[in-house]
Amino acid sequence: MGFWSRFRRFYLAVLDAIVVNLAVLLALYLRFDGVVPQHYIDNYVRVAPYFTLVTLGIFTACGLYSWILRYAGIDAVLASAVGSAASAAALWALTRYWVNRSFPRSVPIIAGLLGFLLAGGLRLSVRVFMRLEQRARRMIDSGDTIRVLVAGAGDAGAILGRELAKPATPQRKIVGYIDDDPAKKGSLIYGVKVLGPRAAIPSVVEELGVLEVIIAMPSAPPEVTRAIVEVCQGLGVKIRSLPRLVDLAGRGFELDMVREIEIEDLLGRPEVKLETDKIREYLAGKRVLVTGAGGSIGSEICRQVAGFGPACLIMLGHGENSIFTARMAVEDEFPDLKLEVVIADIRDSARIRDVFAVHRPNVVFHAAAHKHVSLMEENITEALKTNVFGTLNVARAARSYEAEKLVMISTDKAVNPTGVMGVSKRVAEMVVRSMSEGSPRTTFVSVRFGNVLGSSGSVVPIFKEQIARGGPVTVTHPEMKRYFMTIREAVQLVLQAGTMGKGGEILVLDMGKPVRIVDLAEQMIRLSGHMPYTEIPIVFSGIRPGEKLFEELLTAEEGTTATNHSQIFVAKQNCLSQKAFLEGLALLEGELFPRDYECRLFDNDGYRETPGGSGGSDEADAIREVMKGIKEVAPAVDGGGTSSGARVAESRGYWGEGRDRLVLASREQLIKLLKAMVPAYDPSRAQKSGEEAGASGRA
Repeated sequence: MGFWSRFRRFYLAVLDAIVVNLAVLLALYLRFDGVVPQHYIDNYVRVAPYFTLVTLGIFTACGLYSWILRYAGIDAVLASAVGSAASAAALWALTRYWVNRSFPRSVPIIAGLLGFLLAGGLRLSVRVFMRLEQRARRMIDSGDTIRVLVAGAGDAGAILGRELAKPATPQRKIVGYIDDDPAKKGSLIYGVKVLGPRAAIPSVVEELGVLEVIIAMPSAPPEVTRAIVEVCQGLGVKIRSLPRLVDLAGRGFELDMVREIEIEDLLGRPEVKLETDKIREYLAGKRVLVTGAGGSIGSEICRQVAGFGPACLIMLGHGENSIFTARMAVEDEFPDLKLEVVIADIRDSARIRDVFAVHRPNVVFHAAAHKHVSLMEENITEALKTNVFGTLNVARAARSYEAEKLVMISTDKAVNPTGVMGVSKRVAEMVVRSMSEGSPRTTFVSVRFGNVLGSSGSVVPIFKEQIARGGPVTVTHPEMKRYFMTIREAVQLVLQAGTMGKGGEILVLDMGKPVRIVDLAEQMIRLSGHMPYTEIPIVFSGIRPGEKLFEELLTAEEGTTATNHSQIFVAKQNCLSQKAFLEGLALLEGELFPRDYECRLFDNDGYRETPGGSGGSDEADAIREVMKGIKEVAPAVDGGGTSSGARVAESRGYWGEGRDRLVLASREQLIKLLKAMVPAYDPSRAQKSGEEAGASGRA
């Protein structure tokens, strides 16, 4: 085989030389019914060497010696037709003008047709032989062969069938197609029959011993995929699919693209329609900073922003490993993009200021945050430092260095929060709104949406890991519901939201209908080829602190107004006054950071009204009263009532006698202050909801 491959073109040229001359002689015999006058033979013998060389040159120009014959198809046949027609024209010209003798005009035409049949047949013969050999081998179906049923008899299904029929995939045998188009029933695709609509899948699986169903409908809506999966469930077959058109992104088809059905395929929503011109207008040629660039949302923002041609993409993150991985992914996909990577903690105001001073970003996507509900419930100070004051650092730097736009990623847990993570993000929304007031050059907006499928630490990867271990799959409560969208979809809408807003708005993404978590778990177990409760158990662990049965995207008071995009709305806000909010923020900082902490943003004595300010406000006075009450009852290990600031002064150095004193505020103190700043924050509501849910579950 190696010897043949090396000299393939030479052998083909020799065979073509024989074929084209044979075609002319046959044409003469056909023209004269088998009795050819000798002078026609003599005339052709004189022109034959030149005709052969010209024809081989034409065939070379048509690319007929570039084909690997085992893959020759319709393109090779078309090239043979063009080459044969040109060869016939060359024969006519040579016999008419070269030998200047009479020659039947019909002979070049007949010779061209015969040459096409012989030259084209020669090129297809290898593929025909291999196909016959392959079918002969597959008639003896070994026990290791996976019998495949393809759902979808369109172009994608045909391409898949062709790939599965190649010798390189002997482990799989396609036994039939399924398609809901009644006109296709009974037709053949590469020799394989279309057996009927999706309703016929159970009978076909049983009759033909199908072990795998591949859904080959990349442009089909999620409802169709979901319906086929439902028909296949319980049949004991493995379900796989081709990627959606949006995931193919113009790439050529490869068999490796066939993948396991993902839960995203079944929970998908209508495709996001982007106004790409508007997005490109504010991203192309700009310096774009993404905080939290190593996270699931941040890294996807980087990838999608890179596609709009920014002048520079600045990836900022705290965890070096996640940032390293995210950078490698962006560099692989966009090798020509100018990329800057910054390791920084957004809680360090001095470092963030320096990042903005050096890189001068035009657009900022703020995705850095602590997001795990149960962990933040146990670590309230860290949640507030990162989600509130990290956001404040980034927002102040964006305003100070006159970035054009800042888009903060928020969450549905900020609505009527019952947990620390939710209330910290609600205060972060208020920070962004506060920074927008009086901002001359920078537009600030927050984007609020629900859970993202497949993000790190989210329910889907956790369920996958539990299923891979054989269970049990842990669900908090049978009635718990959440909003879901894919990472790609969420980021697309975030970029779109960046084109909107005049400053301070909270943009709410349309999350569709909420999904029961237990339904999600059951579906994922079935997709893995197992049965829920019997093969993979599902256990209910109970609602954890800070969680709610149902998430909300809006409070009852907020409501929404429409935008020019059908999937994005503006929440109407009811917030504290600017002075009251800044007063609360200053007091909160005093409880979270020691007085000698060099990167504090507010004066050690709290917030001071700027000259010409409006003076006090009832809301600010109320917050100060709350703090006064906290100070009066603040617990101390030594029995004293010393404030956190005073305690810090006593505990410098190696802490000495003050080593047992608390430096920062307690959880109870912080919760009281947060409730004053966010009246909707009610930690007890989560507990009541959990107790009610537990009672209903027991009932």
